[in-house]
Amino acid sequence: MAPIVTLFAWAVPAFVAGSPVDHTWVTTYDNRQTAYPNDQAVAQAGQDYWYCWGGFHPTGGTPPNPTGFLGQQSGDLALARCYVRSNADSRQVPAARGTIFQYGVDGVCHQLANQVLWATAAPGQAALTVSNARGYMISTYIYGTYGLQTAAWAARIATCGGPAPPPATATMGGMAMAGPPDDFEARARAVLAGQPDTLANLLALRVDTRRFAAQAWPGATPSAETLNARNQHLLDQAAAVLRPDEFEAIFGVAPGTKVELIDPTMVPPDQGR
Repeated sequence: MAPIVTLFAWAVPAFVAGSPVDHTWVTTYDNRQTAYPNDQAVAQAGQDYWYCWGGFHPTGGTPPNPTGFLGQQSGDLALARCYVRSNADSRQVPAARGTIFQYGVDGVCHQLANQVLWATAAPGQAALTVSNARGYMISTYIYGTYGLQTAAWAARIATCGGPAPPPATATMGGMAMAGPPDDFEARARAVLAGQPDTLANLLALRVDTRRFAAQAWPGATPSAETLNARNQHLLDQAAAVLRPDEFEAIFGVAPGTKVELIDPTMVPPDQGR
């Protein structure tokens, strides 16, 4: 019988001072009660810490959320460890990347944290996500809930023996789109209730956005600067189909806000060369 544990999701501000985006990660312990100094101490205590393409953080905390706590839910520890290796830095250990193989290309910390949290999915229980993190709606608009490597992610779930992802209802450019609304679509539908044309335009643009983002980059893998500029352009395109108040209600920032999802320190040194 696989051990069932409580998985906790956390946030700290992203790498840029004053950033409207949070970095997220997952643990098997409540760091409001016990704050370990490093992953060695976590492992020695028989606990798990998933870096999720970030550094080690003993505790969480953001300006609007002093503890950085994003949620907790029971989950299958063996599945979580199979999806993404714990107590290992994503920059150094490929197994700690899940199927966010290339940071900023396949997804960011939000998508990798959600992959760990897929271990909380069960019959009658939706998986926990880091949807309460700042910047989450921006990243999921571009990268989806679990990243752009949808085929690889489905294969990883199958290999680990986890519950199947939601059935796909359409395929765009080889990328399967989940049938039920994801976190972004649910937010968009709530904000744009009663405005079917605007909603349809935004969701159609999102399909195009994700198709574009999923395309293989020609030549060298892009730098963090290039990826941030690309993502900013995609976000600005969404602003063009929404009123300013609608855009802010969905994305959590005002139109035109500079948003950097990609932390340059997480990008391998040879990326962009």
